[in-house]
Amino acid sequence: MNRIYLTGSRGFVGTSIRQALGDRYAIDSWTQGSPFAITHNAVIHLAGIAHDLKNTSSPDTYYQVNTELTKKLFDAFLASDAQTFIFFSSVKAAADQPDTVLTEAQPPHPATHYGISKLLAEQYILSQVLPDGKRVYILRPAMIHGPGNKGNLNLLYTMVRRGLPWPLGAFENRRSFCSIDNVIFTLQELIERDDIPSGIYNLCDDEPLSTNDLILGMAESLRKKARIWRCPQGFIRSLAKTGDVLHLPLNTERLQKLTESYVVSNHKLLKALGKPLPVRSHDGLHKTFHSFASADDQVS
Repeated sequence: MNRIYLTGSRGFVGTSIRQALGDRYAIDSWTQGSPFAITHNAVIHLAGIAHDLKNTSSPDTYYQVNTELTKKLFDAFLASDAQTFIFFSSVKAAADQPDTVLTEAQPPHPATHYGISKLLAEQYILSQVLPDGKRVYILRPAMIHGPGNKGNLNLLYTMVRRGLPWPLGAFENRRSFCSIDNVIFTLQELIERDDIPSGIYNLCDDEPLSTNDLILGMAESLRKKARIWRCPQGFIRSLAKTGDVLHLPLNTERLQKLTESYVVSNHKLLKALGKPLPVRSHDGLHKTFHSFASADDQVS
């Protein structure tokens, strides 16, 4: 049985990995602050400081955790007998707001401490000499979702559940997402196969979706009628500028985050795998939405 050394095991992705792969692999979780003890076949590195939209994390924290911790773990991997190292980086290590579909070939230009700290970790990994028999995979996932996820999709779902209208329907955007089932599938392929080249791989579902698509899917899972208001874009932008001055919930920065496009290509990963990802975008999101509904039923 393959043995996995897992960091960041208590987060959403780490918990999902333990639940999905615990019967297939022997998984040992790293405890924060303890020395690395790698006597395993594979290392999956999830531990890190996430992108803080409220700017409460100090810049140094990003570099100490996302960069320096990764360096120390990778050095321990190189000194061990483990064959596979999988680092969960981020698409934000490549770009915060890409102008076109994001591929691995595009020169990275992160603009935040989060993205820069992830990129520095990537660069360190790639700068080291990799001994024969070892493989290294740097995954740049889009927004990962699935049952148990408590992120932004859950907040949007709560709005739809309460019957509140989505007023930004006139903004047509496209975003890439990543089902946790596709993450698990990819990890299994990387761990069990030795024919997949080391390198950087974007990780996302095949089809990008718009925010309007998400609202429609959430309403369907709730058996409600979607309330999408297509307020004029000019009016919304003026309202956001007013929010800048009066410190309202809707300001220009938040409007950009809610309406911007972020499309990622997974063609390199699919070519390396030689097979499709098992879960389509719509199906994975519907599974996530239904899990939100089930959680609401248990609470009520």
